[in-house]
Amino acid sequence: MMSFPFVVRAETSTDAPEIESLLDVAFGPGRFAKTAYRLREGVPHDPRLSFVAIAGDRLVGSVRLTAIRIGDAPALLLGPLAVAPHFTSRGAGRELVRTSLDAARVDGHRLVLLVGDRPYYGPLGFEPVPPGQITMPGPVDPARLLACPLVPGALTETRGAACRIAPAVV
Repeated sequence: MMSFPFVVRAETSTDAPEIESLLDVAFGPGRFAKTAYRLREGVPHDPRLSFVAIAGDRLVGSVRLTAIRIGDAPALLLGPLAVAPHFTSRGAGRELVRTSLDAARVDGHRLVLLVGDRPYYGPLGFEPVPPGQITMPGPVDPARLLACPLVPGALTETRGAACRIAPAVV
């Protein structure tokens, strides 16, 4: 398999059209019906914690983090993570996740939640959420509810319903 060099950089507002096209290809129109999207609906992702992968002059990957609450505790929701089909299995997705988690840690966040596959996200620091500890606003396969504690004890201390945070009025 041929490897392509890529760089990871912070997402900018001009990336939005390309990211939307990438998400359409990666997830199709059904992405808006998923439970994780309920937490993102109407809430802007944090541009300081959202990144893109660029190969040459093409955007080939994207990851976003969005502020949520779990019970009374602030947390982040990772996703969507998408990589262009011709660019999968080349490390861009993992590098995007690592970069976003590092930025969240530096920014003082404690926990990142996601719905995803343990074999992929486990090596990146995600672990299964104990059954019933965190609930989502819709159906989720409990085996796919994962969390990455950015500080020791963050997952153990966090419990309750995951809910979106209303956007700040400026």
